[in-house]
Formats: sequence, C-alpha cells, structure tokens
Amino acid sequence: MNMNKLHLFIVSFFIGSTMIFAQYTDVINSNKPGFSESPYSVGSGIYQFESTVFLRKNTITPTFSKPESLGIDLMFRTSLFSEKLELNAQLAYQQDKVAFKNIFSSHYFTSGLSSMTIGAKYLFYQQKYADKSKEVRSWKRRNAFDVKRLIPSVALYLGMNTDFVNDIHKTGSITPKVGVLLQHNLTNDFNVITNFYYDNIGSEFTEYSYIVTATQNFSNRWSAFFENQTVFQKYQNNINLGLGLAYLYSRNLQINASGRVLFEGESKGFYASLGVSYRINRHRDSYKELNDNGQEIKNTSPRKRGSFFGRFLNIFKKKQKGIRKKRSGIKGLFGKKKS
Repeated sequence: MNMNKLHLFIVSFFIGSTMIFAQYTDVINSNKPGFSESPYSVGSGIYQFESTVFLRKNTITPTFSKPESLGIDLMFRTSLFSEKLELNAQLAYQQDKVAFKNIFSSHYFTSGLSSMTIGAKYLFYQQKYADKSKEVRSWKRRNAFDVKRLIPSVALYLGMNTDFVNDIHKTGSITPKVGVLLQHNLTNDFNVITNFYYDNIGSEFTEYSYIVTATQNFSNRWSAFFENQTVFQKYQNNINLGLGLAYLYSRNLQINASGRVLFEGESKGFYASLGVSYRINRHRDSYKELNDNGQEIKNTSPRKRGSFFGRFLNIFKKKQKGIRKKRSGIKGLFGKKKS
C-alpha cells in the first residue's frame, strides 16, 4: 500500500485502548495487547478478531499452584442493532503445569479451555471536545487545555462466564461479570482507560478488579502503553504491571507484543505475549434519501438506493415525469385555442 495514501486516512493509531471520537474508525480499533477494554464499540459492519499467544511463569508456592501456562487467547467483536452496542466473545485455550509442594515437589500437565466469556457493552456517554483548529484569533485559547477532557466517556459491560472449561479452571456454574469502562482522552495522542470489574458473581471464586492503562501514540504506526491490573480475591490479591508496543501494518491489521511482571500472593513471575488483530470491514455510512420535496423516502432498500440500476431507474422516472408535464402543458394550450 502506498505510504502517502495510508497517511491520508490514518488519523491516529490505537493500542489496546483507542482514542476515538466516533464508533467506527478508518483504522482498526483493537484492545490488544492490553487487558483493559475501551468503552467504544468497533462500529457497525465490522467483524474483528483479536488473537494473542502468551507464556506465563510463576514460582511454585506451597500446596497446589499453576506455575506455568502456555496458550492462546481469542476474541471476536462486532456491533449490531446500534453503533453504541458491541457484542463480543472471548476464550482462552492453554496448557497448564500444575504443581504440588509440601515436603517434596511434584507436577503434571493438563490442557483445555481456561475461560470462555460472552458479553456486551453499551456506550452510555461519549465526551466531545472543542475543535481548537478553528480558533485563529488567540494562540493562548488555541493551545489551552480543554477541561472537558477530564470527563470520561462511559460504557457498561455485562457478560457471562461459561463453565465449559478445564477442571482446574471450573467455578462450578455459569457466573455473571459486570464492569464499568471509562476513557479519558487527555490529548490527541495520550489517553487513559480505567476498568472496574465484579467477576464470577455468586461463586466461591468471586473477585473484584481494576485496570488502568495509559497509552501514548508516537506516530501513525507506532504506539505504546503502560498498564496496572489488580485483582482482589478471597484468599490472595494478584497484581501485574505491563508494558506493550503495537504496530499498525495496515488499516485492518495490527501486530502487538507485551511483557509483564506478576505478583500473585507469595508467587512472583512474568507474562509475555505476541498478538495479531484483524478486522473484516463491511461498514457503510448511513444516509437518508430525500424526494423532490425534501422529505425522507422510507422503506427503501439501501442496496437499491445505491446500485447503478437503482440510480438509472430514478433518472428514467424523472425524465418520464418531465415528459408527462410537457404533454399536459401542450394539451392545455390546444384547449385554449379551441375555446
């Protein structure tokens, strides 16, 4: 793809959390490689796939623990019914090393689904900002900080964790997951996303968590993030600190990588990932067709409105309508002469 053409339609580049001022964007809007989720949907007509291969290693702790995991995380996102509503499904398949440590240490390996969640999010509030480019009278006003940027866009997340997972990851039943998703676009190139989750509700594995992700865009293609996730569980708290990079290969393809340090109870370790996000773009901008009186034409198929034959038939009908008007005028003129 020609670099000059690519730069024309790339307004900004996003990683994990994306800086967007509308639901649909010309370039892919991926949540990866971060764990946080933007309140914005991918937009109508978008079918997006986000994949990550990951390796997680921790120190072995007394009794039972999972010191090592190798797997793949997959997520599908699309928008239906409304630009503000996104439906998504996420699952992870991994091989786990299960260790037992008492006087002696032993371990075994098992593999299967570790999670499978179906969810949806809805954007309740989208913050809008002043267009400073139109301010030409005052340099100070043009470069002043817009206090509206301190007010975030807000979405609500609702999901269900299925129990079709490996035995070591089972919670015993299908459990709900709810969350609040916030995004502050502090500048055109820097944003902060904050997520709050209440997960595995009603089970013995209920947990509360928050994620804070700061993202900086360096160019139309490169971006980086820093992230903190803290999970509060019944018997221990887990914390991870992560850094990541993403590269925009094309407007529909993103490549990303991340690394994290883990503090899970008494255990310490690291997490590394490499991922690819790809979207199928079938988005069409909505529009209204008006008749000769400026009124909206309803119950008309979009395909017929936009097709070549539809336009040709409209032109033909207008010509026929003009011919009928001319004929009626000629008949009226002859009538006057006859009288």
